[in-house]
Amino acid sequence: MLSAIAAIALYLCAILYQVLQLRKHPALKVASLQLVTATAVALHGYASIQWVFTDKGLDFGLFPMTTVIVFAINLIVLISSLRKPVHSLFLILFPLAILTLTTTLLVGSTGAVWDSVSTSIGIHIFVSILSYSLITIAAFQALLLAFQNWRLRHKHLGNFLQAIPPLQTMEALLFEVLWAGFGLLTLSLITGFLFFDDFFAQHLAHKAVFSLISWVFFAILLWGRHVKGWRGNTAIRWTLIGFSAMALAYWGSKFVIEVLLSR
Repeated sequence: MLSAIAAIALYLCAILYQVLQLRKHPALKVASLQLVTATAVALHGYASIQWVFTDKGLDFGLFPMTTVIVFAINLIVLISSLRKPVHSLFLILFPLAILTLTTTLLVGSTGAVWDSVSTSIGIHIFVSILSYSLITIAAFQALLLAFQNWRLRHKHLGNFLQAIPPLQTMEALLFEVLWAGFGLLTLSLITGFLFFDDFFAQHLAHKAVFSLISWVFFAILLWGRHVKGWRGNTAIRWTLIGFSAMALAYWGSKFVIEVLLSR
């Protein structure tokens, strides 16, 4: 698919541009990066739509839907970068986008194709994609925070570290994303309970249980932040644990059902 190949090429160009710029000077020319990124994300989105909306119906398989989620992540970060210093996340997101696009190109779909979906199920899927996207962004933000803490603690300074916003700013951004992701995860669980006849049916049980576990971890983290002022490594650990539960809920369950059990 030409759009996917073009997106991969542009993501590679963006990575190369960002790395070369950071090696020269930490003051990255964000406007140029945003232009290349916008084109890559648009092509990525077009490829994702083609994979999901097929001639036979809607393909909600593991790999097509992963490309959709990564597209949503990149789009959200791109829009956020217009007013907030989050472009350092691109160094993690672009390789992830290249990996998912390449895998989908090579493997294709492993899931069943749906003839159609109801409006209510469509709403649930849309909200779920947004919640997964925001929580994934929060997890990458937490990883950058952990890396930033490690570099500062060991006094390993450099252009890359100088290009990342201060710790306080990064932490504030992390919790802004977490609150939004938690709200959408809550809505995703509510719509799941309302719109599915049996949300704990055999093929949905793992997803439901791990999603609830993820919700509990994020609820505790946000309570701890609001009441006890949790921050630093505590916030990083709870964010990554909550994300791991969410990753098991979606990617883990779909991988087992579509890849392992289908053999």
